[in-house]
Amino acid sequence: MNKSISIIALICIVISSCAQEKDYVVTIKTKYGDMVAILYDETPKHKQNFIKLAQQHYFDSLLFHRIIEGFMIQGGDPESKKAGSQQMLGRGGPGYTIDAEINPKYFHEKGSLSAARLGNEQNPAKASSGSQFYIVQGSKSSEDEIKIDPEKYNQAMQQFFQNPANQPAYDSIAKFYQSGDMKGAQAFIMKLKPRVEKQTGIKTEKEVSPEKLKAYSTVGGTPQLDGEYTVFGKVIKGLEVIDTIATRQKDQFDRPVEDIRMTVTVEEVSKKKITKLYGYQYPLKPKTKK
Repeated sequence: MNKSISIIALICIVISSCAQEKDYVVTIKTKYGDMVAILYDETPKHKQNFIKLAQQHYFDSLLFHRIIEGFMIQGGDPESKKAGSQQMLGRGGPGYTIDAEINPKYFHEKGSLSAARLGNEQNPAKASSGSQFYIVQGSKSSEDEIKIDPEKYNQAMQQFFQNPANQPAYDSIAKFYQSGDMKGAQAFIMKLKPRVEKQTGIKTEKEVSPEKLKAYSTVGGTPQLDGEYTVFGKVIKGLEVIDTIATRQKDQFDRPVEDIRMTVTVEEVSKKKITKLYGYQYPLKPKTKK
């Protein structure tokens, strides 16, 4: 009898172990190709919610309603399913938010799957939208750009522009944004850094890990968003689809002129197969002490 129980217990352990070696693969299908992504276990609320919505076909036929080349593509607004060509989008959702799960381990490198949210004034807790998400395109950055602390630099810039003598610099930045030249604006802002720090006395840099420096300088991304939004997954195949969608013609509100719809599916697959098919390497789990 005891031997029988031991065998059953052993089988349960083996089955449990096998189950832990599986993961969900997310496929986001568009007319420009498919993006395949994995979701992080360290952001369980976001992972479970996204899987639930995908299994309910919530995302199917929704639009990528906001695109900014060199930045990101955004979708997940349920109001986009039957939206007219002139309809403003970006405010819809399932009627709930998700607690922020911002983890410094995951950052906004190209392909990162992140949760959209309301701004800090309305949403100081940085709670995520229940369904809207964005996928980072970004661009490659210099070491100086990567090391900028957005909060400190914004503080310094506000102080800097209180001086009337700096109004021409403010006007130059405004012109870049009005023309949609995000890269030009970013480059100009970076050129101002020594002058801003000298006038305000505020040091605007932060410590950045070698891993982030390498990713942002080689693959690219949007380091200015780190610590502000929850990164809960990553595209592991189809990065070129992000580039294609991000460059489509758009209106003054960043909505693509053509409708770019998505179909989202999830499938449970062994981690070994995911690595074989897509080359994604799962982090090694730390060994437990006996």
